[in-house]
Amino acid sequence: MNTLIAITGLGVLCLLFEIFNIRKGIIPITIIGLLAILGLTVSEFNTPGSFHHNMIVVNKFTVAFSSLFIVLTIFLVTLSHNFYENHQTKLSDYIAIKIFLLSGAVAMVSFGNLAMFFLGIEVLSISLYILAASNRLSLKSNEAGMKYFLMGSFASGIILFGICLIYGAMGTFDVVEISELSQSAELPIWFPIGIAMVTIGMLFKIAAVPFHFWAPDVYEGSPALTTATMSTLAKVVAMATLYKLLVAMNADVSYSFQIIIVVISIASMTVGNIMALRQANVKRMLAFSGISHAGFMLMTLLNLSSSASSLLYYATAYTLSGIAAFSVLLYVCKNRDNEDIVNFHGLGKTNPLLAAILTGALLSMAGIPIFSGFFAKLILFNQTIQAGYLVVVIAAVINSIISVGYYFKLILAMYTKEPNETRIGTPTLIYLVAIVAIVLNLILGLFPSLLLNVLS
Repeated sequence: MNTLIAITGLGVLCLLFEIFNIRKGIIPITIIGLLAILGLTVSEFNTPGSFHHNMIVVNKFTVAFSSLFIVLTIFLVTLSHNFYENHQTKLSDYIAIKIFLLSGAVAMVSFGNLAMFFLGIEVLSISLYILAASNRLSLKSNEAGMKYFLMGSFASGIILFGICLIYGAMGTFDVVEISELSQSAELPIWFPIGIAMVTIGMLFKIAAVPFHFWAPDVYEGSPALTTATMSTLAKVVAMATLYKLLVAMNADVSYSFQIIIVVISIASMTVGNIMALRQANVKRMLAFSGISHAGFMLMTLLNLSSSASSLLYYATAYTLSGIAAFSVLLYVCKNRDNEDIVNFHGLGKTNPLLAAILTGALLSMAGIPIFSGFFAKLILFNQTIQAGYLVVVIAAVINSIISVGYYFKLILAMYTKEPNETRIGTPTLIYLVAIVAIVLNLILGLFPSLLLNVLS
């Protein structure tokens, strides 16, 4: 609860900076504030509790994921310095929206009541709608914002209807009471229908097949930093929240539910990877890659009782490599009309450090050893086999091999093609974020127990 209050206060402070015309201090003070909030969040790790009639629940799961979200927001705010340098008058708005987005993310993962869960979703979604359409002079950005708004509103409506059905069946919004009641023998038919509707709405937020159709266009049209936010922070927030919801509803008891998850997981991995092979635009390629990673993360739902640690590890590995990849993309595609692969030609010669970082990020996403992406997949496969779903693991291994194709297409473009033009300038903060993200990814690859033991 303290975390949520502190984040909201920091967002308001960012807006006040604009009133008092202290724009230069917005980003450094926001980063210091987020680091202080991270310390406050971690300090609550061993002190579980609930607040305001169980609206907010603090436990190891919520603290671990909230800490991950705060770290990702620190990276995104740091990258804002270079990305918004030509939009100084709007800087406080953009940073404040990112902070409020974080408050929505923390509310989503800390809910103890379905009303708080929906409130968190709306805060997060509205922030993303604004950021997607934030480049007002770009037709693509306007189109992305409109598409995301229409599709997101539709998904929110489905979630809200599902919550109403769950309330109708149980007579309460309280997650603990719903969990206890859901174990009774006689449940109204509205309850499973409500769970199904909430799950469908959340699968849209994660961009899992067949609810993925909005993602490539929205990712491509949105400003690059917004795409980075959607691809990393928003995706893992939705995944962690869905996991927590289904644990509370005892959804894994149903065999038919598990079969549906198996089908959606395999479909997401396959469609994401096959479509990514055909992309020339790197942002679009990463969007389809994100759909395939959503399929991998959905595998954790087949073993809800013991896969919280593996979900945290996979989400961290994926987001760190995503932040590193988008940091390089922000540098390479700055002041350009598109993010085509042509822009990356010869990056290995013109900027070996950033080329190496992007290579590391892509290898981690592909699941190549020493990077944490490899161990994340290994642990996930092991748990899925134990749950009795070998067919999903076989599909996942085949898809991992397919993904190497489009990741290496980008790597080869950087090292085998001649550079189009030399890029001037060394944006220190972009270097810093990219290096820290890939180093953290490597550390987690070499010492996976650092995260795996957190929720055990």
